[in-house]
This record gives sequence, C-alpha cells and structure tokens, in this order.
Amino acid sequence: MENRILREFILRSLAEDLGDGDHSSLACIPEETNGKAKLLIKEKGLLAGIRVAGELFSTIDKNLKFVVLLEDGDGVVPGDIAFYLSGHLQSILKSERLVLNIIQRMSGIATSTREYVSQLKGLKTKILDTRKTTPGLRFLEKEAVRIGGGMNHRMGLSDMIMLKDNHIDYAGGIEKAIIKTKEYLKKNNMNLKVEIEARSLEDVKKILSVGGVDRIMLDNFSVKDTLSAVREISGRFETESSGGITLSTIRSYAECGVDFISVGALTHHIKSLDMSLKAM
Repeated sequence: MENRILREFILRSLAEDLGDGDHSSLACIPEETNGKAKLLIKEKGLLAGIRVAGELFSTIDKNLKFVVLLEDGDGVVPGDIAFYLSGHLQSILKSERLVLNIIQRMSGIATSTREYVSQLKGLKTKILDTRKTTPGLRFLEKEAVRIGGGMNHRMGLSDMIMLKDNHIDYAGGIEKAIIKTKEYLKKNNMNLKVEIEARSLEDVKKILSVGGVDRIMLDNFSVKDTLSAVREISGRFETESSGGITLSTIRSYAECGVDFISVGALTHHIKSLDMSLKAM
C-alpha cells in the first residue's frame, strides 16, 4: 500500500466528513481538553486496518498518542482492546467514525478471506480477490484480502489483459480475441500476462488450439467440468475457477487441481466486524 495513495485517501475522507467543522464537538468540548479512548472488539474475527489507523491519527493530529496492542492479522475476540488513543478530545472525536469505518470493513474482509483460505488447507490452490470492490476503497479492500491470507488479482485494468465474455464476443470469438491481443502487445512493446475466460469445455479446447495465453479462467463450470478442463489443460497454462463458488463448495473446486479460485464475495458481499471506539 503506497503511503501517498493512503494519505490522499485520508485527506479526501476527512474533507467529506468534516465540511466546515465538527460542530458537535466544537459546541461542547473545550479545545484544549485531553482524554483517552480505546478500540473495543465486540466480535470474533481477524483484525485489519491498524496501520491505516496510525496514519489517520497522525494526519488529524500529530500529538495524538497511539498505543497499539494488537496488529493487522491478529485474531480477536469480544472484549479485546486493539489500541489506546490519547490526546485532544476534539481530535479523537473527529477521527472516531472514519477510523471505525476503515477498521471494521477491512477486518470484515480479512475475516471472510481467512475463512475461505482455511477451507483449502493442504491444497495448492490460492484464493484471489476480484475488481468487485467499492470505488475509491479498492486499495484498502485488497490490502485486507492479503492480511486474511488471500492473493490479489489485478488491481486495475492496466495490470494485465483479461479477455472475458464480452471482449471475446465483441472481438468475434476466442481465436480473433487472442490473435488481436498478441498483435496489440507486440505493436506496443508490452509484456502483460494474458488471461482468457472459458465458458465451456469446448471453449477450453479452442483456447488450447490457439495458445498464446498465460491463464485460463473456468467461469461458472461445474465441479465435474472443472476436473475435465484441468485434465485437458494438463499444466500447459495456469487455471482459475470463478463464478458462484461458496465456502461450502470451494474445496471441491480446489481438489480438481486449479491453481487459483477467484471469489468476488470477499470484497463484494462483506459484513463489517463489530467494534467501537470507547471513551475512557
């Protein structure tokens, strides 16, 4: 996570939240009044976002004292205290909702990711996230996936070439999509990995006959067809399963021998971890 991007995000978020001032605090809390607060965990899970919290507090008020008790990636249970914060009360109150929004969401994603990763114990398959993220929060959500033990797929459209169903249909089919892609990379002297989506076993065979890719995504395949596809590909290209895979089915797909399983739900259908910033 780049410090520049993180700082820009914090400044934008503060501007959104503060407007022309935190009038609730300004109205009833004298400017120089000091106090303390603690981050109280109220739900079992995996903690994420502590590093971000430190940068947030430093941006709001460099004189805030931030004492970390639990780090990113630590398991937590109700009653745990993640950190203590002390300093100007107006600064603590100014940071309260933003820091909770960040840590609760990141912790929820990390917790969910760890659940998926734990289903694949002993297998080679790796869990990937997707671009199904909250606009403006992608870098935080993908950081949370890493904290949970998952891996990041591409961060954005420029990171790799991914030929999905619409690309293939608009290009005129699998063969034309791959050929045009190879021409584009050569013309622009680019060295990007190429992934292509297969929607059927017939698609897999077409891709194998053309070649020129790095990974084949098996989209919405059944477990049976996934196993057949992996055998057909036979290690010539990386394989990725995607589409409707849940906690209860993910191990069955992994046991087919795919290299990766991408799960949009990691960042698309998440439940924030319950916690609160409490006065002391």
